Amino acid sequence: MNGFHDIAASRVRGFTERLVLAAFVCGTALLLHWSVWPPLWLIIYTVSQTADKRLFSEWAAQPDRTPDRAQEIRLIVSVAVSVIIFSSMAAYTWFLGGTVGRLFAVVAISGALLHVSLQMYQKRRFLYAAVGPHALYLLALPTISAFTEGREGLMLLTLNIGTLVFLANLALAVRQSHRAMIEVTEARRTAEQASAAKSNFLAVMTHEIRTPMNAVVSAAHLLKRTDLTSEQTEHVTMLGEASDVLLGLVNDVLDISKIEAGKMTIERATLDLPDMVDGLTRIWRPQIEQKSLRLEVNIAPDLSRHIQTDPLRLRQILFNLLSNAVKFTAHGTIRLSVVQHDGILCFEVADQGIGIAPALKDRIFSSFEQAEAATTRRYGGTGLGLPISRQLARLMGGDIELCSIPHVGSAFTLSLPYLPVRTAPVEEVPMSASPTDTPRARRVLIVDDHEVNRRIVSLFIKPMGFDAVMAVNGAEAVEAARVETFDAILMDMQMPVMGGIDATAAIRAEAGPNQTTPIIALTANALDGHKKAWEAVGVYDFLTKPIDPDLLIDTLMARVNAAETDARKTA
Repeated sequence: MNGFHDIAASRVRGFTERLVLAAFVCGTALLLHWSVWPPLWLIIYTVSQTADKRLFSEWAAQPDRTPDRAQEIRLIVSVAVSVIIFSSMAAYTWFLGGTVGRLFAVVAISGALLHVSLQMYQKRRFLYAAVGPHALYLLALPTISAFTEGREGLMLLTLNIGTLVFLANLALAVRQSHRAMIEVTEARRTAEQASAAKSNFLAVMTHEIRTPMNAVVSAAHLLKRTDLTSEQTEHVTMLGEASDVLLGLVNDVLDISKIEAGKMTIERATLDLPDMVDGLTRIWRPQIEQKSLRLEVNIAPDLSRHIQTDPLRLRQILFNLLSNAVKFTAHGTIRLSVVQHDGILCFEVADQGIGIAPALKDRIFSSFEQAEAATTRRYGGTGLGLPISRQLARLMGGDIELCSIPHVGSAFTLSLPYLPVRTAPVEEVPMSASPTDTPRARRVLIVDDHEVNRRIVSLFIKPMGFDAVMAVNGAEAVEAARVETFDAILMDMQMPVMGGIDATAAIRAEAGPNQTTPIIALTANALDGHKKAWEAVGVYDFLTKPIDPDLLIDTLMARVNAAETDARKTA
């Protein structure tokens, strides 16, 4: 948005205000000296303002458009004419309204000067056109009276001294205001650039961290499928747990960044409430038992089994609350309760842990903070779980409240709108992913610039009867897709020579053997913008690294089977 657009928008917005002020000036002039001239002046001023608004409306509606020289001159003339007409009524009250009329004329012109200076300061030519006529009136009226009223009139010339001082101060104020606006604009531009740099940094770091993590996590999955000794199994388990923690930290940083940028979206779907709670307890029960704690789960019998909510975010919040309870409880019981009160669904996670002092309760909901530094050193963590959980809860229309007593325990209560689903949804029958469903060898093109990633993906899909063909960048993938038919293409995003999105667009644009072949994105770029970029080229299966092997197989089998079914129907 440029300075000219701001002036145009201000002129259009202030149309009604100027007419109301003109009506007030007209009424005052009639009280000071009754005649036909004030109403006639009001009519002329209204016509001039209507024309002025029509001229500026075209430019106010187009922020990026700038008038040429001739158009700018017409607009400047319109402003000058409007000012000349407005201040002419000050001359009327000055000469015909007596002492009060002269005071009113000075006040009216001074107020108008201040108004147009603040409105027009961004463009000097417009500023001069608006300020000039007002200033001339303010200087000319006392001067004319000085020559027509004799010796007493000469005293009025002292007004010009005050006028010059006023104009000098006004010019200084306009200059300072303009300088301040430039500084504000520069600060905003700097902040926007910093925000863009932050987003770019997160995108790059996400990709760079997830790429090697994919190799670590996937190697752990592959090792689990081999014959291991008990000691080796323990080592692989430790490797997997450490990878899960690291991945959780990466996801937390991305989530808090998306929330702060206002890019976090909340979805709504049907959720099986007892099934979700059971899944969460299965995840945490081994650690709870390892610490010799007890876990109690209570779901109120009057609750609907199925509810409408964002399943992913609800699991995330409860996962964080349970993680917090397990982390800070050394002995005793952890209790998860689910009830509803007056249309509000309440999840309470209570523990018998270290508790939180009242003065520190607000800090734990601030990003990257825990109650005390000693807590971080002893228990670890980034301090992002609870801030993310509360902000997600508020995005979902609810909140999280805390009740805690030091050395006794804490109770976190998640409150959400209770939206029951009275009829259970029809459950989908999962597709079989067994090798017996693949009577022939299916060929998959794996596109990734990292050799380890290509190797790992091929090992994941080989037991399902897939043969793998490798490409190290998008250009190689496009060339391979021209000469050989594939059952599916697994495409990375960020690669040298040609990226995955450009390669996908090229494959879809050519009338080759793989124009309609299912393409699945396997990428370390996990931000929402990346997903939308894939959707723009027709890719709706978006799997982020580290790759979950089960999810990869399920997605691949579903897409390949669907494509084969469609091919049989059209055959």
